[in-house]
Amino acid sequence: MNKVIHPGYRHTPTPVIAWGQALCLGAVALLMTGCSIAQPKTFSLEADVPENFTVTGTANYKPAPGQTCPPASDEERDTGRLFFRPKQPKTAHQVEFKIPLTDKAHGCSMVLRGLVLTIEGQWGKRDLDMSLASASFSVSDEPSAQSAPTPTTEAQVFVGQCQWLFRTVGSKRFIRKILKCRALDANDQMEKRMAGGMLHRDQLANTTVKFVLSVAKEEEPAVGDNWVKFPTGWKRCMGESLDDRDAFCFGNKTAFKPFKMPDGRDCTVYPGCTE
Repeated sequence: MNKVIHPGYRHTPTPVIAWGQALCLGAVALLMTGCSIAQPKTFSLEADVPENFTVTGTANYKPAPGQTCPPASDEERDTGRLFFRPKQPKTAHQVEFKIPLTDKAHGCSMVLRGLVLTIEGQWGKRDLDMSLASASFSVSDEPSAQSAPTPTTEAQVFVGQCQWLFRTVGSKRFIRKILKCRALDANDQMEKRMAGGMLHRDQLANTTVKFVLSVAKEEEPAVGDNWVKFPTGWKRCMGESLDDRDAFCFGNKTAFKPFKMPDGRDCTVYPGCTE
């Protein structure tokens, strides 16, 4: 079962309401029914987000141990694929997700099995000038080797980095960009694995997990054998002709062709346009 996590920005006073909470509204109802609010255990995921990026999240749940639950309907399986998209911030910002460790579906007890963060980056002025990538956190039932943290313990920190990959599309060879996001190692080098990591269930209640996302300073070609790098920038290989849209270099690193920047300029080198 998937639940969409709506981020709450720290500078707004509105609290984030976790799913699965049974709310009894009104003092009269409380007095007459004796209803109590059973608050599920939660943890906070704080995400540091670069400018022109947004991060939204989906929480995935599974039946609790010993539970026999009815199969999820098609509608429930689809829940979370369409996510809330906040207004695109122009500056770096932080979002906070309040994530329940448990939930209920059709009377069945569920436990958190993982999180998927959807990363949206905007590389141009048009709404379509964007690309999506993901980060993922899985929740392990294996006991952690470390002692259980307290609410005052420093947050677990996971570091990721996104990089823009450029390419040309269409007969006029317009520049377009693709987003790639990966984990960073201890030397700040981008790894092959997806950004995110493993969380231990016994370490999560009332704690904070921090996800720090940055953007690589250098862009790279989306297809390596399409471009050749020079001191002035990247040049697009000619291929067999101007009409060759694949235009692999095939070892020919002396013949190049022009392309168009997103604003329509005719250029010979990327990103500076002219040599």
